[in-house]
Amino acid sequence: MSEDGTATTSTDQTAETMSSKEKRKHKVIIVGAGMAGLSSANHLAKNGCTDFLILEGRNRVGGRIVSIDMGSQKIELGANWIHGVLGNPMFELAMQHGLISIINIPKPHKVVAATEDGKQVPFQILQEIYEAYVCFLRRCEEYFLCQYLPPPDIHSVGEHINLEVELYLDGVDCAKEKHLRKLIFDCLLKRETCITGCHSMDEIDLLELGSYTELQGGNIVLPSGYSSILKPLCDNLPNENIVLSCPVRRIHWKRKATRRAGGAAAAAAAATILEEDEEEDDGNESDDSDRTVTEVPVGAGGAEPTQEERRAGEEAARRIKSSTANVVVECENGAIYEADHVICTLPLGVLKEQAETLFVPALPQYKVESIDSLLFGTVDKIFLEYDRPFLNATISEIMLLWEQQQEEIDGEGQQPTDGRERDGQWLKDNWYKKIYSFSKVSDTLLLGWISGREAEYMETLSHEIVAERCTDILRQFLKDPFVPKPKRCVCTSWRKQPFSRGSYTAIAVGASQDDIDNIAQPLYSSPHQSKPSVMFAGEHTHANFYSTVHGAYLSGRTAAQILLTPDSPQEIVMESDSSDLSSWIQGIALD
Repeated sequence: MSEDGTATTSTDQTAETMSSKEKRKHKVIIVGAGMAGLSSANHLAKNGCTDFLILEGRNRVGGRIVSIDMGSQKIELGANWIHGVLGNPMFELAMQHGLISIINIPKPHKVVAATEDGKQVPFQILQEIYEAYVCFLRRCEEYFLCQYLPPPDIHSVGEHINLEVELYLDGVDCAKEKHLRKLIFDCLLKRETCITGCHSMDEIDLLELGSYTELQGGNIVLPSGYSSILKPLCDNLPNENIVLSCPVRRIHWKRKATRRAGGAAAAAAAATILEEDEEEDDGNESDDSDRTVTEVPVGAGGAEPTQEERRAGEEAARRIKSSTANVVVECENGAIYEADHVICTLPLGVLKEQAETLFVPALPQYKVESIDSLLFGTVDKIFLEYDRPFLNATISEIMLLWEQQQEEIDGEGQQPTDGRERDGQWLKDNWYKKIYSFSKVSDTLLLGWISGREAEYMETLSHEIVAERCTDILRQFLKDPFVPKPKRCVCTSWRKQPFSRGSYTAIAVGASQDDIDNIAQPLYSSPHQSKPSVMFAGEHTHANFYSTVHGAYLSGRTAAQILLTPDSPQEIVMESDSSDLSSWIQGIALD
Protein backbone atom coordinates (compact mmCIF):
# COMPACT_ATOMS: atom_id res chain seq x y z
CA MET A 1 0.00 0.00 0.00
CA SER A 2 1.19 3.52 -0.68
CA GLU A 3 0.95 6.34 1.86
CA ASP A 4 -2.41 7.45 0.48
CA GLY A 5 -3.82 3.94 0.94
CA THR A 6 -3.89 2.87 -2.74
CA ALA A 7 -2.52 -0.55 -3.65
CA THR A 8 0.61 -0.69 -5.80
CA THR A 9 2.03 -3.60 -7.74
CA SER A 10 5.71 -2.80 -7.97
CA THR A 11 8.48 -0.93 -6.21
CA ASP A 12 8.65 1.47 -9.19
CA GLN A 13 5.02 2.41 -8.69
CA THR A 14 5.58 2.94 -4.96
CA ALA A 15 8.50 5.26 -5.72
CA GLU A 16 6.36 7.07 -8.31
CA THR A 17 3.49 7.47 -5.86
CA MET A 18 5.85 8.87 -3.25
CA SER A 19 7.75 11.18 -5.57
CA SER A 20 4.89 13.67 -5.88
CA LYS A 21 4.88 13.99 -2.11
CA GLU A 22 8.69 14.08 -1.98
CA LYS A 23 8.88 17.08 -4.26
CA ARG A 24 6.78 19.17 -1.94
CA LYS A 25 8.64 21.81 -0.01
CA HIS A 26 7.19 22.84 3.32
CA LYS A 27 7.60 25.83 5.52
CA VAL A 28 8.01 23.62 8.60
CA ILE A 29 8.86 19.94 9.05
CA ILE A 30 8.21 18.49 12.50
CA VAL A 31 10.18 15.33 13.30
CA GLY A 32 8.16 13.18 15.69
CA ALA A 33 4.43 13.03 16.50
CA GLY A 34 4.71 12.76 20.27
CA MET A 35 3.24 15.45 22.51
CA ALA A 36 5.86 18.09 21.57
CA GLY A 37 5.38 17.50 17.83
CA LEU A 38 1.57 17.53 18.03
CA SER A 39 1.66 20.64 20.21
CA SER A 40 3.87 22.45 17.65
CA ALA A 41 1.63 21.42 14.76
CA ASN A 42 -1.53 22.35 16.67
CA HIS A 43 -0.17 25.80 17.51
CA LEU A 44 0.87 26.41 13.89
CA ALA A 45 -2.53 25.26 12.56
CA LYS A 46 -4.48 27.37 15.07
CA ASN A 47 -2.52 30.41 13.93
CA GLY A 48 -3.20 29.88 10.24
CA CYS A 49 0.03 28.10 9.24
CA THR A 50 -0.86 24.77 7.60
CA ASP A 51 2.26 24.43 5.44
CA PHE A 52 3.87 21.88 7.74
CA LEU A 53 4.51 18.15 7.68
CA ILE A 54 4.95 15.78 10.65
CA LEU A 55 7.27 12.82 10.03
CA GLU A 56 6.73 10.03 12.59
CA GLY A 57 8.74 6.80 12.83
CA ARG A 58 5.98 4.79 14.54
CA ASN A 59 2.73 3.74 12.88
CA ARG A 60 0.76 5.84 15.39
CA VAL A 61 0.87 9.30 16.95
CA GLY A 62 1.42 9.95 20.67
CA GLY A 63 5.03 8.90 21.23
CA ARG A 64 5.39 7.90 24.87
CA ILE A 65 1.64 8.31 25.44
CA VAL A 66 -0.07 5.00 24.71
CA SER A 67 -3.18 3.52 26.33
CA ILE A 68 -4.46 -0.02 25.66
CA ASP A 69 -7.47 -2.00 26.85
CA MET A 70 -6.84 -4.71 29.41
CA GLY A 71 -10.01 -6.37 30.56
CA SER A 72 -12.53 -3.60 31.18
CA GLN A 73 -9.71 -1.21 32.06
CA LYS A 74 -7.73 1.35 30.07
CA ILE A 75 -4.10 0.92 31.03
CA GLU A 76 -1.24 3.33 30.40
CA LEU A 77 1.91 1.80 28.94
CA GLY A 78 3.60 5.21 28.94
CA ALA A 79 2.65 8.54 30.53
CA ASN A 80 0.41 7.82 33.51
CA TRP A 81 -0.75 11.05 35.12
CA ILE A 82 -1.38 14.71 34.55
CA HIS A 83 1.10 16.05 37.11
CA GLY A 84 -0.59 18.94 38.86
CA VAL A 85 -3.62 21.10 38.16
CA LEU A 86 -2.74 24.77 38.64
CA GLY A 87 -1.21 26.07 35.45
CA ASN A 88 -0.99 22.67 33.77
CA PRO A 89 -1.98 22.98 30.07
CA MET A 90 -2.73 19.22 29.97
CA PHE A 91 -5.29 19.61 32.74
CA GLU A 92 -6.80 22.65 31.02
CA LEU A 93 -7.02 20.76 27.71
CA ALA A 94 -8.62 17.74 29.41
CA MET A 95 -11.17 19.98 31.16
CA GLN A 96 -11.94 21.90 27.98
CA HIS A 97 -12.77 18.67 26.12
CA GLY A 98 -14.70 16.99 28.94
CA LEU A 99 -12.09 14.27 29.48
CA ILE A 100 -12.11 14.67 33.23
CA SER A 101 -14.70 15.05 35.94
CA ILE A 102 -14.42 18.26 37.96
CA ILE A 103 -15.11 16.26 41.09
CA ASN A 104 -12.05 14.07 41.43
CA ILE A 105 -12.65 11.96 44.54
CA PRO A 106 -9.43 10.22 45.54
CA LYS A 107 -9.83 6.50 46.20
CA PRO A 108 -8.90 5.34 49.71
CA HIS A 109 -5.26 4.29 49.50
CA LYS A 110 -4.19 1.69 52.05
CA VAL A 111 -0.58 0.62 51.70
CA VAL A 112 0.89 -2.38 53.48
CA ALA A 113 4.58 -3.23 53.61
CA ALA A 114 5.84 -6.78 54.00
CA THR A 115 9.27 -8.36 54.47
CA GLU A 116 10.59 -11.34 52.49
CA ASP A 117 9.35 -13.74 55.19
CA GLY A 118 5.81 -12.38 54.76
CA LYS A 119 5.67 -10.32 57.97
CA GLN A 120 3.68 -7.10 57.69
CA VAL A 121 5.18 -3.93 59.11
CA PRO A 122 3.04 -1.99 61.62
CA PHE A 123 1.47 0.95 59.81
CA GLN A 124 2.76 3.57 62.26
CA ILE A 125 6.38 2.53 61.50
CA LEU A 126 5.68 2.82 57.77
CA GLN A 127 4.15 6.26 58.28
CA GLU A 128 7.02 7.42 60.50
CA ILE A 129 9.67 6.41 57.93
CA TYR A 130 7.72 7.82 55.00
CA GLU A 131 7.39 11.21 56.71
CA ALA A 132 11.11 11.23 57.54
CA TYR A 133 11.95 10.26 53.94
CA VAL A 134 9.82 13.07 52.46
CA CYS A 135 11.58 15.48 54.81
CA PHE A 136 15.03 14.25 53.59
CA LEU A 137 13.94 14.63 49.96
CA ARG A 138 12.68 18.19 50.55
CA ARG A 139 16.03 19.03 52.14
CA CYS A 140 17.77 17.83 48.98
CA GLU A 141 15.59 20.18 46.89
CA GLU A 142 16.58 23.13 49.08
CA TYR A 143 20.17 23.10 47.79
CA PHE A 144 18.89 24.29 44.41
CA LEU A 145 16.17 26.59 45.74
CA CYS A 146 18.27 28.26 48.46
CA GLN A 147 21.73 27.91 46.90
CA TYR A 148 23.14 26.09 49.94
CA LEU A 149 26.42 24.19 49.75
CA PRO A 150 26.15 20.46 50.49
CA PRO A 151 28.50 18.58 52.83
CA PRO A 152 31.91 17.86 51.23
CA ASP A 153 32.04 14.76 48.98
CA ILE A 154 28.24 14.55 48.75
CA HIS A 155 27.29 15.07 45.11
CA SER A 156 24.16 12.98 44.53
CA VAL A 157 20.65 12.75 45.96
CA GLY A 158 21.29 9.10 46.90
CA GLU A 159 24.44 9.94 48.87
CA HIS A 160 22.66 12.75 50.72
CA ILE A 161 19.57 10.71 51.61
CA ASN A 162 21.71 7.76 52.75
CA LEU A 163 23.68 10.13 54.99
CA GLU A 164 20.41 11.43 56.49
CA VAL A 165 19.13 7.86 56.90
CA GLU A 166 22.32 6.86 58.73
CA LEU A 167 22.00 9.78 61.16
CA TYR A 168 18.30 9.02 61.68
CA LEU A 169 18.90 5.31 62.37
CA ASP A 170 21.69 6.10 64.83
CA GLY A 171 18.88 7.18 67.15
CA VAL A 172 17.28 3.68 67.05
CA ASP A 173 18.74 1.36 69.69
CA CYS A 174 17.19 -1.99 68.79
CA ALA A 175 19.14 -3.63 65.90
CA LYS A 176 16.02 -5.41 64.61
CA GLU A 177 13.97 -2.18 64.58
CA LYS A 178 16.87 -0.33 62.91
CA HIS A 179 17.12 -3.01 60.19
CA LEU A 180 13.39 -2.90 59.47
CA ARG A 181 13.43 0.89 59.10
CA LYS A 182 16.45 0.66 56.81
CA LEU A 183 14.52 -1.75 54.51
CA ILE A 184 11.65 0.77 54.25
CA PHE A 185 14.07 3.59 53.35
CA ASP A 186 15.64 1.32 50.67
CA CYS A 187 12.21 0.55 49.23
CA LEU A 188 11.33 4.27 49.06
CA LEU A 189 14.61 4.98 47.26
CA LYS A 190 13.75 2.30 44.67
CA ARG A 191 10.37 3.98 44.23
CA GLU A 192 12.17 7.30 43.72
CA THR A 193 14.21 5.84 40.84
CA CYS A 194 10.92 5.14 39.01
CA ILE A 195 9.66 8.67 39.68
CA THR A 196 12.95 10.27 38.64
CA GLY A 197 13.82 7.92 35.79
CA CYS A 198 17.22 6.49 36.77
CA HIS A 199 18.95 3.28 37.89
CA SER A 200 19.98 4.61 41.31
CA MET A 201 19.50 7.93 43.11
CA ASP A 202 23.31 8.04 43.32
CA GLU A 203 23.15 9.12 39.65
CA ILE A 204 21.04 12.23 40.31
CA ASP A 205 22.76 15.59 40.88
CA LEU A 206 22.02 16.90 44.37
CA LEU A 207 22.28 20.58 43.44
CA GLU A 208 19.77 20.20 40.58
CA LEU A 209 16.96 18.18 42.20
CA GLY A 210 15.01 21.35 43.02
CA SER A 211 15.21 22.56 39.40
CA TYR A 212 12.11 20.47 38.63
CA THR A 213 9.01 22.57 39.30
CA GLU A 214 6.10 20.67 40.80
CA LEU A 215 2.65 22.02 39.93
CA GLN A 216 0.05 21.98 42.70
CA GLY A 217 -2.97 19.69 42.70
CA GLY A 218 -1.64 16.13 42.78
CA ASN A 219 -1.64 13.51 40.04
CA ILE A 220 -4.75 13.20 37.86
CA VAL A 221 -5.69 10.11 35.82
CA LEU A 222 -7.86 10.50 32.70
CA PRO A 223 -10.74 7.97 32.96
CA SER A 224 -10.74 7.47 29.17
CA GLY A 225 -6.95 6.95 29.09
CA TYR A 226 -4.17 9.49 28.56
CA SER A 227 -4.34 8.77 24.79
CA SER A 228 -7.76 10.45 24.72
CA ILE A 229 -5.98 13.81 25.03
CA LEU A 230 -4.36 13.22 21.62
CA LYS A 231 -7.69 13.47 19.77
CA PRO A 232 -8.39 17.18 20.43
CA LEU A 233 -4.81 17.94 19.32
CA CYS A 234 -5.09 15.87 16.12
CA ASP A 235 -8.57 17.16 15.23
CA ASN A 236 -7.05 20.47 14.10
CA LEU A 237 -4.46 18.77 11.87
CA PRO A 238 -5.18 17.76 8.27
CA ASN A 239 -4.55 14.00 7.79
CA GLU A 240 -2.21 14.60 4.87
CA ASN A 241 0.07 16.66 7.15
CA ILE A 242 1.07 13.56 9.14
CA VAL A 243 3.25 10.84 7.60
CA LEU A 244 3.44 7.72 9.80
CA SER A 245 6.00 4.88 9.65
CA CYS A 246 8.52 7.32 8.23
CA PRO A 247 11.70 7.38 10.37
CA VAL A 248 14.11 10.21 9.60
CA ARG A 249 17.63 9.14 8.63
CA ARG A 250 19.32 12.52 8.34
CA ILE A 251 18.67 16.23 8.72
CA HIS A 252 20.85 18.31 6.36
CA TRP A 253 20.87 21.93 7.45
CA LYS A 254 22.71 24.73 5.69
CA ARG A 255 25.29 26.54 7.72
CA LYS A 256 27.63 29.22 6.45
CA ALA A 257 31.21 28.20 7.16
CA THR A 258 32.25 31.73 8.06
CA ARG A 259 34.67 32.20 10.92
CA ARG A 260 32.72 34.68 12.97
CA ALA A 261 33.08 35.97 16.50
CA GLY A 262 30.11 35.37 18.72
CA GLY A 263 30.80 33.87 22.10
CA ALA A 264 31.36 30.31 23.30
CA ALA A 265 28.43 28.76 21.42
CA ALA A 266 29.63 30.17 18.09
CA ALA A 267 33.17 29.01 18.80
CA ALA A 268 31.88 25.55 19.67
CA ALA A 269 29.78 25.48 16.49
CA ALA A 270 32.79 26.52 14.40
CA ALA A 271 34.86 23.76 15.97
CA THR A 272 32.46 21.10 14.67
CA ILE A 273 33.05 21.81 10.97
CA LEU A 274 34.23 18.54 9.46
CA GLU A 275 37.85 18.21 8.33
CA GLU A 276 36.99 17.73 4.68
CA ASP A 277 34.93 20.94 4.79
CA GLU A 278 37.88 22.94 6.06
CA GLU A 279 40.07 21.60 3.27
CA GLU A 280 37.55 22.46 0.57
CA ASP A 281 36.15 25.65 2.05
CA ASP A 282 37.19 28.82 0.26
CA GLY A 283 35.34 31.03 2.69
CA ASN A 284 32.30 31.59 0.47
CA GLU A 285 30.84 28.12 0.04
CA SER A 286 28.37 26.47 2.41
CA ASP A 287 30.01 23.52 4.19
CA ASP A 288 27.38 21.09 2.86
CA SER A 289 29.64 19.51 0.23
CA ASP A 290 28.76 16.27 -1.53
CA ARG A 291 31.65 14.75 0.34
CA THR A 292 30.23 15.74 3.74
CA VAL A 293 26.91 14.13 2.92
CA THR A 294 28.04 10.90 1.34
CA GLU A 295 31.04 10.10 3.50
CA VAL A 296 29.20 10.07 6.81
CA PRO A 297 28.67 6.30 7.30
CA VAL A 298 24.97 5.43 7.22
CA GLY A 299 25.23 1.79 8.27
CA ALA A 300 25.10 0.91 11.97
CA GLY A 301 28.41 0.80 13.79
CA GLY A 302 30.27 2.66 11.02
CA ALA A 303 29.62 -0.12 8.45
CA GLU A 304 30.13 0.69 4.78
CA PRO A 305 26.96 2.25 3.30
CA THR A 306 25.09 0.06 0.82
CA GLN A 307 24.77 1.13 -2.80
CA GLU A 308 21.18 2.19 -2.13
CA GLU A 309 22.20 4.26 0.92
CA ARG A 310 25.03 5.83 -1.04
CA ARG A 311 22.60 6.72 -3.84
CA ALA A 312 20.18 8.22 -1.31
CA GLY A 313 23.06 10.21 0.22
CA GLU A 314 24.12 11.50 -3.21
CA GLU A 315 20.52 12.42 -4.05
CA ALA A 316 20.21 14.31 -0.76
CA ALA A 317 23.53 16.05 -1.46
CA ARG A 318 22.32 17.13 -4.91
CA ARG A 319 19.00 18.25 -3.46
CA ILE A 320 20.55 20.37 -0.71
CA LYS A 321 23.02 22.01 -3.10
CA SER A 322 20.28 22.97 -5.57
CA SER A 323 17.66 23.67 -2.87
CA THR A 324 16.65 27.13 -1.77
CA ALA A 325 15.44 25.57 1.48
CA ASN A 326 17.39 25.84 4.73
CA VAL A 327 16.87 22.17 5.57
CA VAL A 328 16.60 18.91 3.63
CA VAL A 329 15.25 15.92 5.55
CA GLU A 330 16.20 12.45 4.30
CA CYS A 331 13.99 9.54 5.47
CA GLU A 332 14.78 5.84 5.87
CA ASN A 333 12.38 4.98 3.02
CA GLY A 334 14.30 7.20 0.59
CA ALA A 335 11.79 10.07 0.71
CA ILE A 336 13.36 13.54 0.74
CA TYR A 337 11.56 16.62 2.06
CA GLU A 338 12.64 20.26 2.00
CA ALA A 339 11.75 22.91 4.56
CA ASP A 340 12.56 26.41 5.74
CA HIS A 341 12.50 25.20 9.34
CA VAL A 342 12.66 21.87 11.16
CA ILE A 343 11.36 21.26 14.70
CA CYS A 344 13.16 18.15 15.99
CA THR A 345 11.20 16.49 18.82
CA LEU A 346 13.15 13.21 18.93
CA PRO A 347 13.48 11.97 22.53
CA LEU A 348 16.78 12.41 24.36
CA GLY A 349 17.35 8.62 24.20
CA VAL A 350 17.26 8.74 20.39
CA LEU A 351 19.51 11.84 20.31
CA LYS A 352 22.02 10.07 22.56
CA GLU A 353 22.16 7.22 20.07
CA GLN A 354 21.94 9.10 16.77
CA ALA A 355 22.83 12.78 17.24
CA GLU A 356 26.33 12.38 15.83
CA THR A 357 25.13 10.92 12.51
CA LEU A 358 21.64 12.44 12.32
CA PHE A 359 22.69 16.02 11.60
CA VAL A 360 24.81 17.17 8.66
CA PRO A 361 26.82 19.24 9.39
CA ALA A 362 27.34 17.82 12.86
CA LEU A 363 25.71 19.44 15.89
CA PRO A 364 27.84 22.03 17.72
CA GLN A 365 30.06 20.40 20.34
CA TYR A 366 28.30 22.11 23.28
CA LYS A 367 25.04 20.40 22.24
CA VAL A 368 26.65 16.97 21.87
CA GLU A 369 28.22 17.30 25.33
CA SER A 370 24.90 18.29 26.92
CA ILE A 371 23.11 15.37 25.23
CA ASP A 372 25.76 13.06 26.71
CA SER A 373 25.63 14.69 30.17
CA LEU A 374 21.92 14.31 30.85
CA LEU A 375 20.40 11.02 31.94
CA PHE A 376 17.68 9.20 30.00
CA GLY A 377 16.70 6.33 32.25
CA THR A 378 14.49 3.29 31.77
CA VAL A 379 11.30 2.84 33.76
CA ASP A 380 9.05 -0.09 32.86
CA LYS A 381 5.66 -1.33 34.02
CA ILE A 382 4.44 -4.88 34.63
CA PHE A 383 0.66 -5.36 34.43
CA LEU A 384 -0.85 -8.59 35.85
CA GLU A 385 -4.48 -9.40 35.01
CA TYR A 386 -6.44 -12.01 37.01
CA ASP A 387 -9.74 -13.83 36.62
CA ARG A 388 -10.78 -13.03 40.17
CA PRO A 389 -9.66 -10.72 42.99
CA PHE A 390 -7.33 -12.30 45.57
CA LEU A 391 -5.85 -9.28 47.40
CA ASN A 392 -7.72 -8.05 50.48
CA ALA A 393 -10.32 -5.52 49.27
CA THR A 394 -9.06 -2.80 51.64
CA ILE A 395 -5.43 -3.01 50.43
CA SER A 396 -4.45 -0.83 47.47
CA GLU A 397 -0.69 -1.47 47.40
CA ILE A 398 1.84 -3.90 48.83
CA MET A 399 5.37 -2.62 49.32
CA LEU A 400 8.11 -5.23 48.97
CA LEU A 401 10.88 -4.88 51.57
CA TRP A 402 13.69 -6.86 49.96
CA GLU A 403 16.80 -7.67 51.96
CA GLN A 404 19.81 -5.76 50.66
CA GLN A 405 21.89 -7.69 48.14
CA GLN A 406 25.61 -8.31 48.68
CA GLU A 407 26.39 -6.61 45.34
CA GLU A 408 24.68 -3.43 46.55
CA ILE A 409 26.40 -3.50 49.93
CA ASP A 410 29.82 -3.90 48.29
CA GLY A 411 28.99 -1.12 45.85
CA GLU A 412 29.66 -3.52 43.00
CA GLY A 413 26.27 -3.10 41.36
CA GLN A 414 27.66 -0.20 39.32
CA GLN A 415 28.41 -2.21 36.15
CA PRO A 416 31.99 -3.35 36.87
CA THR A 417 34.17 -2.68 33.86
CA ASP A 418 36.21 -5.83 34.37
CA GLY A 419 33.33 -8.16 35.21
CA ARG A 420 30.41 -7.72 32.80
CA GLU A 421 29.77 -11.45 32.90
CA ARG A 422 29.49 -11.42 36.69
CA ASP A 423 27.23 -8.35 36.51
CA GLY A 424 25.06 -10.13 33.93
CA GLN A 425 24.76 -13.14 36.23
CA TRP A 426 23.86 -10.87 39.15
CA LEU A 427 21.09 -9.22 37.10
CA LYS A 428 19.79 -12.63 36.02
CA ASP A 429 19.54 -13.74 39.66
CA ASN A 430 18.27 -10.50 41.19
CA TRP A 431 16.52 -8.30 38.57
CA TYR A 432 13.05 -8.76 40.12
CA LYS A 433 14.21 -7.35 43.49
CA LYS A 434 14.06 -3.88 41.94
CA ILE A 435 10.23 -4.15 41.84
CA TYR A 436 9.38 -2.06 44.90
CA SER A 437 5.62 -2.70 45.07
CA PHE A 438 2.49 -4.05 43.41
CA SER A 439 -0.46 -1.68 43.36
CA LYS A 440 -4.09 -2.26 42.41
CA VAL A 441 -5.30 -0.67 39.19
CA SER A 442 -8.58 -2.54 39.76
CA ASP A 443 -9.61 -5.59 41.82
CA THR A 444 -8.27 -7.93 39.13
CA LEU A 445 -5.38 -5.86 37.79
CA LEU A 446 -2.03 -5.26 39.50
CA LEU A 447 0.81 -2.98 38.45
CA GLY A 448 4.48 -3.32 39.33
CA TRP A 449 7.18 -0.74 38.48
CA ILE A 450 10.85 -1.42 37.75
CA SER A 451 13.72 0.86 36.76
CA GLY A 452 17.31 1.02 35.57
CA ARG A 453 19.46 -1.92 34.48
CA GLU A 454 17.01 -4.38 36.07
CA ALA A 455 14.25 -2.95 33.83
CA GLU A 456 16.52 -3.29 30.80
CA TYR A 457 17.20 -6.92 31.74
CA MET A 458 13.47 -7.60 32.20
CA GLU A 459 12.90 -6.36 28.63
CA THR A 460 14.94 -9.35 27.39
CA LEU A 461 12.62 -11.87 29.14
CA SER A 462 9.34 -13.34 27.90
CA HIS A 463 6.13 -12.15 29.53
CA GLU A 464 5.57 -15.73 30.80
CA ILE A 465 8.86 -15.71 32.74
CA VAL A 466 8.03 -12.29 34.23
CA ALA A 467 4.52 -13.49 35.20
CA GLU A 468 5.93 -16.59 36.92
CA ARG A 469 8.48 -14.56 38.85
CA CYS A 470 5.82 -12.04 39.97
CA THR A 471 3.58 -14.89 41.13
CA ASP A 472 6.44 -16.29 43.25
CA ILE A 473 7.01 -12.81 44.74
CA LEU A 474 3.34 -12.32 45.66
CA ARG A 475 3.10 -15.79 47.20
CA GLN A 476 6.24 -15.13 49.25
CA PHE A 477 5.38 -11.64 50.52
CA LEU A 478 1.67 -12.36 51.12
CA LYS A 479 2.55 -15.72 52.73
CA ASP A 480 -0.10 -17.32 50.53
CA PRO A 481 0.85 -20.29 48.32
CA PHE A 482 -2.54 -20.07 46.56
CA VAL A 483 -2.04 -16.68 44.91
CA PRO A 484 -3.20 -17.47 41.34
CA LYS A 485 -1.12 -17.07 38.23
CA PRO A 486 -2.22 -14.08 36.14
CA LYS A 487 -4.24 -14.87 33.01
CA ARG A 488 -2.33 -12.13 31.19
CA CYS A 489 0.90 -10.24 31.75
CA VAL A 490 1.88 -7.10 29.80
CA CYS A 491 5.35 -5.59 30.23
CA THR A 492 6.61 -2.38 28.66
CA SER A 493 10.00 -2.17 26.91
CA TRP A 494 10.86 1.53 26.62
CA ARG A 495 14.62 0.97 26.39
CA LYS A 496 14.22 -1.50 23.51
CA GLN A 497 11.86 0.77 21.54
CA PRO A 498 13.88 2.32 18.67
CA PHE A 499 11.89 5.58 18.76
CA SER A 500 12.28 6.22 22.50
CA ARG A 501 15.38 4.30 23.77
CA GLY A 502 14.34 4.91 27.36
CA SER A 503 11.63 6.62 29.39
CA TYR A 504 12.37 10.21 30.43
CA THR A 505 15.02 12.76 31.30
CA ALA A 506 16.78 13.32 34.61
CA ILE A 507 19.72 15.53 35.57
CA ALA A 508 22.74 13.31 36.22
CA VAL A 509 25.58 14.14 38.62
CA GLY A 510 27.70 16.81 36.93
CA ALA A 511 24.90 17.93 34.59
CA SER A 512 22.62 20.94 35.11
CA GLN A 513 19.67 22.93 33.79
CA ASP A 514 22.17 24.58 31.44
CA ASP A 515 22.44 21.28 29.55
CA ILE A 516 18.68 21.29 28.97
CA ASP A 517 18.93 24.89 27.72
CA ASN A 518 21.86 23.94 25.46
CA ILE A 519 19.84 21.18 23.79
CA ALA A 520 16.87 23.55 23.37
CA GLN A 521 19.07 26.19 21.70
CA PRO A 522 18.00 26.64 18.03
CA LEU A 523 20.46 26.38 15.11
CA TYR A 524 20.78 29.18 12.54
CA SER A 525 22.05 28.78 8.97
CA SER A 526 23.71 32.18 9.13
CA PRO A 527 24.23 34.90 11.74
CA HIS A 528 21.87 37.20 9.79
CA GLN A 529 18.97 34.75 9.72
CA SER A 530 15.91 36.04 11.60
CA LYS A 531 14.34 32.60 12.24
CA PRO A 532 16.25 29.42 13.13
CA SER A 533 16.65 26.56 10.64
CA VAL A 534 16.54 23.80 13.27
CA MET A 535 14.67 23.94 16.56
CA PHE A 536 14.43 21.38 19.35
CA ALA A 537 11.40 20.48 21.48
CA GLY A 538 10.39 17.68 23.86
CA GLU A 539 10.37 17.13 27.63
CA HIS A 540 14.20 17.10 27.59
CA THR A 541 14.21 20.74 26.40
CA HIS A 542 12.11 22.23 29.24
CA ALA A 543 14.35 23.33 32.11
CA ASN A 544 11.61 23.17 34.80
CA PHE A 545 9.16 20.54 33.55
CA TYR A 546 11.54 17.92 32.11
CA SER A 547 10.21 14.33 32.26
CA THR A 548 6.57 15.46 31.93
CA VAL A 549 3.94 15.60 29.18
CA HIS A 550 3.20 19.26 29.99
CA GLY A 551 6.91 20.03 29.60
CA ALA A 552 6.83 18.46 26.12
CA TYR A 553 3.62 20.31 25.24
CA LEU A 554 4.94 23.72 26.30
CA SER A 555 8.29 23.23 24.55
CA GLY A 556 6.52 22.32 21.29
CA ARG A 557 4.25 25.32 21.52
CA THR A 558 7.19 27.64 22.23
CA ALA A 559 9.05 26.36 19.14
CA ALA A 560 5.99 26.99 16.95
CA GLN A 561 5.50 30.43 18.50
CA ILE A 562 9.07 31.46 17.59
CA LEU A 563 8.31 30.67 13.94
CA LEU A 564 4.96 32.49 14.07
CA THR A 565 6.21 35.65 15.79
CA PRO A 566 6.92 38.55 13.41
CA ASP A 567 10.65 39.17 12.98
CA SER A 568 12.05 40.70 16.16
CA PRO A 569 15.10 40.17 18.36
CA GLN A 570 15.22 36.53 19.36
CA GLU A 571 15.70 37.23 23.08
CA ILE A 572 12.28 38.84 23.35
CA VAL A 573 10.52 35.90 21.69
CA MET A 574 12.30 33.29 23.78
CA GLU A 575 11.31 34.99 27.01
CA SER A 576 7.61 35.49 26.24
CA ASP A 577 5.53 32.37 25.83
CA SER A 578 2.47 34.35 24.75
CA SER A 579 -0.65 32.41 25.49
CA ASP A 580 -4.10 32.61 26.97
CA LEU A 581 -2.88 30.25 29.73
CA SER A 582 -1.98 33.08 32.07
CA SER A 583 -2.31 30.69 34.97
CA TRP A 584 0.67 28.78 33.60
CA ILE A 585 2.83 31.88 34.06
CA GLN A 586 1.58 32.16 37.65
CA GLY A 587 2.18 28.44 38.15
CA ILE A 588 5.90 28.73 37.47
CA ALA A 589 6.58 32.10 39.08
CA LEU A 590 9.32 31.35 41.59
CA ASP A 591 9.84 34.78 43.09
